[in-house]
Amino acid sequence: MTVIGAPEGLIKDWSAIGSGVNEEIGIVLVHGYTGSPSSMRPWAEFMLQQGYTVRVPRLPGHGTKPEDLNNVKWQEWPRKIESELRELQKSCSKIFVFGLSMGGGLTLHTTQNHQEKISGIVLVNPMIHIPHVTPTMAKILSKFQKMRSAVGNDIKRKNVTEYAYDANPIVGIYELTKMLKVTRANLAKVSIPTLLFHSTEDHVLPVSNTEIILEGISSKDKERVELSNSYHVATLDHDMEIIFEKSLTFVKERS
Repeated sequence: MTVIGAPEGLIKDWSAIGSGVNEEIGIVLVHGYTGSPSSMRPWAEFMLQQGYTVRVPRLPGHGTKPEDLNNVKWQEWPRKIESELRELQKSCSKIFVFGLSMGGGLTLHTTQNHQEKISGIVLVNPMIHIPHVTPTMAKILSKFQKMRSAVGNDIKRKNVTEYAYDANPIVGIYELTKMLKVTRANLAKVSIPTLLFHSTEDHVLPVSNTEIILEGISSKDKERVELSNSYHVATLDHDMEIIFEKSLTFVKERS
């Protein structure tokens, strides 16, 4: 069980330096759980074309084989994003973070601890809880089962893949639920500009995730945009251009 058929360059860390007046504005784009940088690559390349400096990290335990997620502690994920922020700080005067699904939850977690470094966040179908699954439940289940069926590639467009794992590691879910619990408890710490996209038909996460986040954060500058023609991995779906264009406007207006 691996990321079958994935071009190697799409599932590794990727970064590019921008150009022109936007070169000193950096963007970190964070993929989802069991996914890979490929789900964020078109978005990153679009922002690069507009002159922005972009970084698309591969989160620990991802882009290799599912079993690797069973050997990762959740604190490794925010540490990865923190290292990306440090790299951008070397050359950028402003930094934005974009996150998909679990990457959205991770974006919120990072913002809670490094808000002074971030000018704004853009979330696409962000994850803040898994209904009916607590850390305790996930820990107990992990003792009896190592893998569950996959949740990736929820995409309406035909013949499109995010190159996600074909299995869902249970120990990884346990670590994920712990991160989400901490993040949800500290949502009020987020007060920077926030743009949130939500697919009206999402087979991975219920709308409660969007509602909890928007009600919980303290941001006065926050906007919700509904996507009517995309599933969960909207960054690769029919509404991707809406996401790209609106996020571009969001960054421009806050730079």
